[in-house]
Amino acid sequence: MTPDDTFSHAAEEDARNETIRLWLNGRIVPKAEALVSVYDSGFMLGDGVWEGIRLYDGRWAFLDEHLDRLFEAARAIDLDIGMTKGDLARALRDTQDANGMTTDAHARLMVTRGPKTRPFQHPRLSQRGPTVAIIMEHSRPKIPRPIRLATVPHIRGLPMTQDPKLNSHSKLNCILACIAAEKAGADEALMLDVHGFVNTTNACNFFIVRKGQVWTSTGDYCLPGITRAKVIDLCRANGIPVFERNFSLVETYSADEAFLTGTFGAQTPVGSIDGRTIGTGQMGPVTARLRELYRALVAAS
Repeated sequence: MTPDDTFSHAAEEDARNETIRLWLNGRIVPKAEALVSVYDSGFMLGDGVWEGIRLYDGRWAFLDEHLDRLFEAARAIDLDIGMTKGDLARALRDTQDANGMTTDAHARLMVTRGPKTRPFQHPRLSQRGPTVAIIMEHSRPKIPRPIRLATVPHIRGLPMTQDPKLNSHSKLNCILACIAAEKAGADEALMLDVHGFVNTTNACNFFIVRKGQVWTSTGDYCLPGITRAKVIDLCRANGIPVFERNFSLVETYSADEAFLTGTFGAQTPVGSIDGRTIGTGQMGPVTARLRELYRALVAAS
């Protein structure tokens, strides 16, 4: 990573990650030994669900909400995790202890339908499994400047195709959106919904600020982000007008501020969209206030 690399999940380099230990199917193993079969459903078909969780001062932030969302997603795709929420929480903490982590760490809980007997899609061919992995790393966000977004033709679609509310392993649509944004000279993609309203980015939920009001999408076509929900709750609890509504690119271009929300970066400022500077191009006062309120919420959780 070069000093100018900017994207919503950019992190400082940390040499400790070379000797990190990961959790895989009940065992804590060195990173080089955390291997899955080429027949695994996740590798072969993107058949699985996942959660990203951050460690702050010895505590995994909003762990219960993340585990609830993981188990709801697993039920939605008819996948038996084979563990309880308590089992997964213990595995997470065991992996944390094995790596001596206390803060500024990120974990990705991943569950697939397991290895297949033949290289085809039918779920009945996954006769062993599931595969459960916890990828953990020392991770401090590093955003050298506000994010630049570009609107792309790729959309978050209808629930009868691939429901955007699922945190699935199948991320190709979002990857293609990110590639299109990079080709346009931006860091990440701003994606619209099926009606042409501003929706989300390829990796994070999206907010704008107009005349002191905070706007985000209706939530109908995006991941129900836990950080997104916390920001909405913080606005309501602190007298900041907040609206989940449809809004257009025209309204977005003339916003006073814009920011992203996600487990990794919390609240990440947006400096420009489609070459148009948003506000001053720097973090605005409402975004800065929400960052402070969020830090206090995490510390109190």
